[in-house]
Amino acid sequence: MTDLAQPAVPPPASPARALLPLVLPALVIGVGSALLLIGVSEAADLLKDVLWETLPDAVGVGPWSAGWIMTILTVTGIAVGLVVWKVHGHAGPDPATTGLVDAPMAPGVVPGLLLATVLALAGGVSLGPENPITAANIALAYWLGRRLSPGSPAQMWVALGAAGTVGALFGTPVAAVLILTESMVSAPRGGASAEGERAPTLWDQLFAPLIAAGAGGVTAVWIEAPTFRLNLPPLDSPSWPDLLAALVVASAGAVLAMVAVYAFPYVHRIYHLLPHPVLAITLGGVVLGLLGVLGGRLTLFKGLEEVGELTADPTAHSAGALVLMAVVKLAAILVACGSGFRGGRIFPSLFAGVALGLAVHSLVPEVQPAVAVTCAVLGVLLAVTRQGWVSLFTAAILAPDPGLLPLLCVALLPAWLLVTGRPQMQLNDAGTPLR
Repeated sequence: MTDLAQPAVPPPASPARALLPLVLPALVIGVGSALLLIGVSEAADLLKDVLWETLPDAVGVGPWSAGWIMTILTVTGIAVGLVVWKVHGHAGPDPATTGLVDAPMAPGVVPGLLLATVLALAGGVSLGPENPITAANIALAYWLGRRLSPGSPAQMWVALGAAGTVGALFGTPVAAVLILTESMVSAPRGGASAEGERAPTLWDQLFAPLIAAGAGGVTAVWIEAPTFRLNLPPLDSPSWPDLLAALVVASAGAVLAMVAVYAFPYVHRIYHLLPHPVLAITLGGVVLGLLGVLGGRLTLFKGLEEVGELTADPTAHSAGALVLMAVVKLAAILVACGSGFRGGRIFPSLFAGVALGLAVHSLVPEVQPAVAVTCAVLGVLLAVTRQGWVSLFTAAILAPDPGLLPLLCVALLPAWLLVTGRPQMQLNDAGTPLR
């Protein structure tokens, strides 16, 4: 006869003793992550002022003339190429093979990576600071953590560095928690650490990262007060036509961005046929200059400040001009990342989504601008990042009205069906897209 009696299960142990020692390291890493982000951004802004204001004034040329745009982006390509070639660590791995949260790199690589990032941000390259700053903070947090506590799990320090950076980027810990939740779901689940102990719950695992993200977010808000809310008219009594528009626009944004995603490995392959990184990145700078001349000054740089200018007067540009900006921005992301510039894709993709959404509203005025813009951003980010929570969160914080959130949640579903399981805008070491 089978004995159905089960052994007594001990009551779950309180995690407080394990979690409390993490509070101080999490606070330090969160604040440090924010300070590094702010420091790099400030350095890039100072150099940007020199390149795009002081120098053109000194030589008597227009800063947004075709010749100056071509010159600065070409010189930026040469400078970044030299850093990748000569500086220790070669400014980190090929940016086409990296995501937002990756395994920690050696700390000796960080100075070169940050230098290449500052040059790209200042020179007008269409990439954001998010990927390289997150990689740098993860490397430093991992290096520090493994020395202070050699037996601690490596993944904990990776999570703290990533959370502190993302919290500072968005000025809130929510985005960091969403990113880490997605990572934890896709990672193998760990069991109990010892007999009689329970496996850590989701909130046990998020406790320290949430502190780091909160510390990073608060530090950024105190120093810089970042804001993503756009100057859009509030949503006027959502109705069934708004829901239909949300579904169509989000899917259209995903389709447009997927064209860029499918082109990405080919662009990367073309640039890497060149025998030297200086040649590849310099050619990338030349092409970025041509795209900047074609799309205009708003299509340069990471895109956050330019998004505010674009939405300040949505009627200042025709639908055709807005579509051109969206296409040029996506093409610039392909060229910048494919040729070897260091930077992230979230912020410039946000600009492409905003331009596309304003174009939709211009073509079909019945589609409310808040619906068009946020849903276009949602679709573009889903295709480019393949991270549902981050895409939804980013679109939601742009919204002028919380009433848009239900529409965004529904609009995400068909857009996700269009992108899931398809190639990503990230390659493996062999140059094949991840899926």
